[in-house]
Amino acid sequence: MFNFSGTRPNNLGVKDGKLTACPGTPNCVNSQSSDAQSKIAPLPNMAISELKKIVENMERTTIIEETDNYLYAEFKTPLMGFVDDVEFYLNSNENVIHVRSASRLGKSDLGLNRKRVEEIRAKIQSKN
Repeated sequence: MFNFSGTRPNNLGVKDGKLTACPGTPNCVNSQSSDAQSKIAPLPNMAISELKKIVENMERTTIIEETDNYLYAEFKTPLMGFVDDVEFYLNSNENVIHVRSASRLGKSDLGLNRKRVEEIRAKIQSKN
């Protein structure tokens, strides 16, 4: 119908063990954030390949990049075609998967990024 995909960010990925910080708008969550608005708990430890199976079975998802300790996916909203960039970083020192989920465009996402991460968390927990 519509396509408000925006441009893929060029600042994603893991740098010095950290995912990119949230921009300060309410349409981003990050488990490595110290800001209460964007802070979310990291995901339980699991293999990235197992996490990928969960993520790629969610609707309107495209896997962009995968390594042994990193997964990057794009999620597209059904009606307007807005794209959210979602990254996962397996930190074996902390025994968790850090996550960042951010909308490319706009300011508010009505809590969608947080809801998506919690849905992924629930799918992980149901497998265990």
